[in-house]
Amino acid sequence: MKGAGGAAGPVIRIEHVTRTLDGELPVTLVNDVSLQIERGEFVCVMGPSGSGKSSLLYLLGLLDVPTQGRIWIDGQDTSGFDEDRLADFRLARLGYVFQFHFLLQEFSALDNVCLPIRKLGRLADEAARARAGELLDQFGLKGHHQKRPSQLSGGQRQRVAIARALANDPLVILADEPTGNLDSAASANVRDILRDLTRQLDKSVVAVTHDADFASAADRRIGIVDGRIDMAWRPEPAAL
Repeated sequence: MKGAGGAAGPVIRIEHVTRTLDGELPVTLVNDVSLQIERGEFVCVMGPSGSGKSSLLYLLGLLDVPTQGRIWIDGQDTSGFDEDRLADFRLARLGYVFQFHFLLQEFSALDNVCLPIRKLGRLADEAARARAGELLDQFGLKGHHQKRPSQLSGGQRQRVAIARALANDPLVILADEPTGNLDSAASANVRDILRDLTRQLDKSVVAVTHDADFASAADRRIGIVDGRIDMAWRPEPAAL
């Protein structure tokens, strides 16, 4: 059920967030954005290339820090966090899925999923491996635990990446073009997995996408143009 469990209020709230790159000609990537992400909500961020979609996602995921404004996650104001506390907070509460899955090629699927569990350090190794195996099985990868990424299809690799993102039972999954390199069948599978995380596990999912079919499964679509929220923006057919 939406909103069940955890602290009251939205899982992410940002107020008047701006991100500017310094330089001789400063560049504003995100411009005075305020929004909320609710618990158990599937949100897609869409917009033209270079509009600030990924920059906004990186701010929501604490992979970048705003030049101005404040970000609350799970009711905690993250503006005063130092780098070490940000890293610990990300590891425990946030999961990430990228267009290029960034699996370690020398590791098996199981060991890739184990990495964030081991880094957080809350589970012994045997329990970590059991957790990783259960996640892989959940996403249709039973029998593939010991395969390396090069031995898996693109869709299978992205499912390993989703399992890794869920390894520490985060509140929020942030996905940057998660179907950008997949065929239509694999894209639909990834879309359904992410949607089901919100329905069945009450996770919040925020995804940047150009894919209108993917975005059609979302509870809410947010348009962004020139770093600002533009709810009137709609993709042109050529941009899909």
